[in-house]
Amino acid sequence: MYQSTTQIRVRYAETDQMNVVYYGNYAQYFEVGRVEAIRQLGYSYKAMEEKGIILPVVEMHAKYLRSASYDELLTIVTTIQKMPTNHEIIFESEIYNENKKLLTKGTVHLYFVNKNNWKKTYMPEELEERLKAFF
Repeated sequence: MYQSTTQIRVRYAETDQMNVVYYGNYAQYFEVGRVEAIRQLGYSYKAMEEKGIILPVVEMHAKYLRSASYDELLTIVTTIQKMPTNHEIIFESEIYNENKKLLTKGTVHLYFVNKNNWKKTYMPEELEERLKAFF
């Protein structure tokens, strides 16, 4: 299992008329967690794209438990439970507030895709090598 943690502060523009984070913004928070999880491995989405591989989201689920508000510091815990296989990588995310209360949890499925022909492809070897140490 691989797990990483990153933080993000809620910006005013991310809140709605009820003064809480608009539910659609949690997808962006999940993305921040994914990008930083890969970066913390010593690799990057940018490096993947330069190799001609992109990662479109093919499925996403979220469960909203509590609200977040403007200027709160959120902690995003991103987990890969199993080594990616069959062109797919699955990220699980949990978002906590400053009081360590779980606000939202979600799962995002992505496919490794060749950006030139939009066909499924394999995980870059560099990413695979870095992840192997955790499985």
